[in-house]
Amino acid sequence: MASDVIDYEIKGDGIQLVEIELDPREGVRAEAGAMTYMEDGIEMQTKNKGGLFGGFKRMITGESFFITTFLNEGNRKSKVGFAAPYPGQIIPIDLTKFNGQFLCQKDSYLCSANGIDIDVAFTKRLGAGFFGGEGFILQKLTGDGLAFIHAGGTIIEKKLGSGETLRVDTGCVVGFESSVDYDIRFIGGFKNAMFGKEGLFLATLEGPGTVYIQSMPISKLAERLSAASGGKEDQSGSGKVMGGAIMGGILGGILGGDGD
Repeated sequence: MASDVIDYEIKGDGIQLVEIELDPREGVRAEAGAMTYMEDGIEMQTKNKGGLFGGFKRMITGESFFITTFLNEGNRKSKVGFAAPYPGQIIPIDLTKFNGQFLCQKDSYLCSANGIDIDVAFTKRLGAGFFGGEGFILQKLTGDGLAFIHAGGTIIEKKLGSGETLRVDTGCVVGFESSVDYDIRFIGGFKNAMFGKEGLFLATLEGPGTVYIQSMPISKLAERLSAASGGKEDQSGSGKVMGGAIMGGILGGILGGDGD
């Protein structure tokens, strides 16, 4: 099934939104709950894509059991908007440029043109399974149209040549095309393992192919906010007095606020 050809505009800076314009009878698929607004003529169809087994596989990845399709049932163009769930960037992925297939982190998928298949892909290597963290279970996007993924912080695109490798924090891999070989490897060295604070394992990506990296995955953001909110207890023992202020300052900086 050929994917619908859709027009889009990515709006905003801190927490972005992708606005998709649909011609009559065109549609877009998205995670249940991702939609922010839709104009007249857009109708929702929430289905368990892939049947019961497909729904349970999606639940394993941490995504919704259901996929919602937004169809333009009107007689003129209409728009629908989908927002990223945390600070970062939305990346458009044209699957025709990646031989019709792209792999991404389990919480990266936002929406895609109607006709693109969304499935679960498990990493094949045992090491990746035990130590890959966010990289163990991936989502596989297959088709010939546009898909949109989101990631935290700044997004870096790397184009790897044949045999060229890149070592990355396991949580910082956003996605890569299917020609890239993915594995998890021990960093090596006693001091590195004990005192490096980079984790015991790194993702190794070997080209050829394109890789997307994120500077601040949601797991790392949550960890740092949690550590900051620990704060210190005041002398009266009434609880933590620093955490809220620190967390507020961090969030303000992420979203571009000036704290006023």
